Amino acid sequence: MLNSRRLVLAHFWLAFTVFGLALVLGAWQMFIRSPLHTWISNPEWYYRSLTAHGTVMGYVFPTLVAMGFGYAISEVSLNQPLIGRKWAWAGFWLIVVGAVMAMIPVALGRASVLYTFYPPLIGSPFYYLGVVLVVVGSWIWVALMSVNLHAWKKANPGAPVPLPMFANVAGSYLWGWTAVGAALELLLQILPVAFGLKSTIDAGLSRVFFSWTLHAIVYFWLMPTYIAYYTIVPRAIGGKVYSDTMARISFILFLVVAMPIGMHHTFADPQVGAGFKFIHSAFTALVALPTLLTVFTICASVEIAARMRGGRGPLGWIRALPWSNPIMLAVAFSFVMLGFGGAGGLINMSYQLDTTIHNTQWITGHFHLIFGGAIVIMYFAIAYDLWPHLTGRAMRDLGLMRLQLWLWFVGMIVTTFPWHWVGILGMPRRMAYYDYTDPAVAPQAVSVMLSAIGGFILLASGLLFIVILLRAQRAPREEAGLYRFSAALHPPVAVPALNSYALWIALMVGLTVTNYGFPIAQLALRSDTSVPAVYVGANP
Repeated sequence: MLNSRRLVLAHFWLAFTVFGLALVLGAWQMFIRSPLHTWISNPEWYYRSLTAHGTVMGYVFPTLVAMGFGYAISEVSLNQPLIGRKWAWAGFWLIVVGAVMAMIPVALGRASVLYTFYPPLIGSPFYYLGVVLVVVGSWIWVALMSVNLHAWKKANPGAPVPLPMFANVAGSYLWGWTAVGAALELLLQILPVAFGLKSTIDAGLSRVFFSWTLHAIVYFWLMPTYIAYYTIVPRAIGGKVYSDTMARISFILFLVVAMPIGMHHTFADPQVGAGFKFIHSAFTALVALPTLLTVFTICASVEIAARMRGGRGPLGWIRALPWSNPIMLAVAFSFVMLGFGGAGGLINMSYQLDTTIHNTQWITGHFHLIFGGAIVIMYFAIAYDLWPHLTGRAMRDLGLMRLQLWLWFVGMIVTTFPWHWVGILGMPRRMAYYDYTDPAVAPQAVSVMLSAIGGFILLASGLLFIVILLRAQRAPREEAGLYRFSAALHPPVAVPALNSYALWIALMVGLTVTNYGFPIAQLALRSDTSVPAVYVGANP
């Protein structure tokens, strides 16, 4: 059952449209900062572009994908019409209005504060209000997922919640709580200053509030990817999910341990005590567990598919995999990038090693490899898998789809690996200009040029992706049959502890309050930590 096709398509089309625009900005930033182009002489243009790119890619694009995919999951896995469709459209239009409201001051040079807000920089209040509207629109989705699950459980007492919906709702709850940190920063710290009610801001407290959101938001971005790993990949390649139980444990672990880890981004900040930095570092290590469980489970699921296709021997089954299937190609590329990106994350979480690469291009390479690489390539796979069922038109451009995925994988490697290298050499990130005639910077020029070339490969892949979707939209109509998710090798019969969220939400909230409560209270009670605000594009 997939009744809300127009709703899902609206989310996907808007998501991939703004993604394409942000991709153009990203490629331009890399080009004008590289030795391939003479410096444009005005850093303001660079930071406008960087703010727009980060805001769209960090808030708007993944939120729309998660919401659209979530509505499809709700209807298909629960086999019931979406409850609250009018509210879902209201959430969509709130995101549209919020995105436009935020981008106008950015384009006018009144909000070049980057997607992390960067206090004590203060931009136009309309930029922050636009971000708030995007978050509020997404919270409507969070509420609707809970409402739809409650209605299904009432109609099916005691039945195991289908894995796709269990994971989808876990992701929505994670996002609902994750966004609270940025919301507190905006409401209590930034907006009063942006509206002129205050002239000073506690930048340290603001950073702690944002750290609440800063890293956990990555796992919100990851949730659609992990749902696709478990519920699309095995079915698409002719196999089954190796373990439904292990999948549920993975999503519960994300829900519980993904939140209290953000302070590892403040290792260099003096206002946070070393003890809390250590605690957050330890929890960052713990969050590797659901990923390791997922890698094992999906590899086992893929092996099941290969052996069902006649694969033999300890490694011979790998040859039996359907490598011509774009979904198989996407998950293989995603795992490779997830492995490299995850290894880099272990460096970031170490207090000692982080001091070497803190605030360098290494960080840029790391999060682009995780988000732009491992995550976004599976967003492509989700779209390819769902599109025939959303449009009623067949997707026959398999060769183009494989080419697009190859270009994205190669482009991301060529972009991010040099960033890691120049980061080790000490190149700072978020710089609008590098003087490559300086002997200290000159050896990094070749690596920066490679990254810029990788950016244009990514741009070509992104544009090809849009072309493939447009071609599919205009293809002859063809009945695609009922959409379904992957079945488990051993379907769950009774999973009481893994069928509800109350305990896990309590742990999530409790750990967050424990790990953030004292640092926030300590800074909030001090009266000597505020600094004058620095207004962007206007005099204070």
